[in-house]
Amino acid sequence: MKLSEGVEAAIHCAASLAGLEEGATIPGSALAAQFGLSPSYLLKHLQALAGAGILESVPGPAGGYRLARAAERISLLDIVVAVEGPQPAFRCGEIRRNGPVKLPDAAYVKPCGIKVAMLRAEKAWRMALAAEKLSTIVADFRKDADPRSVAAACAFVAQHRRPQKTS
Repeated sequence: MKLSEGVEAAIHCAASLAGLEEGATIPGSALAAQFGLSPSYLLKHLQALAGAGILESVPGPAGGYRLARAAERISLLDIVVAVEGPQPAFRCGEIRRNGPVKLPDAAYVKPCGIKVAMLRAEKAWRMALAAEKLSTIVADFRKDADPRSVAAACAFVAQHRRPQKTS
């Protein structure tokens, strides 16, 4: 299975935003710069995450993006579905019916065994992604990554965050 590069970008951006204090944002252009991505390319993925209720887009000069809910309530499956869409990765085209010998529809009353196996595997994959929480990924990074990498990520968030005024 091959996922788009947008999934990787979306997960990294969500992980960066998980390091913000409540109410703060980071501009999409800064997130694009952090990962060496085109701002217009990343913007469509950030908008998809916002549309799915994973991120919140805050307009205005002090605006940007932030998590719309707690990182422990965001799974990798949430992010994958927001970027890639909800349809299964495997789509059976029923090519077994396309050969030179045409059989009546009654010969195909049982679902294609390949389709059944592929959808069973995809269900297991989706369950595994649903069990992986953004909060765990961030905590594991802080615990296990090279301290220089953790320091760089934290410095990026501190440099680019935009605190929001409270009323």
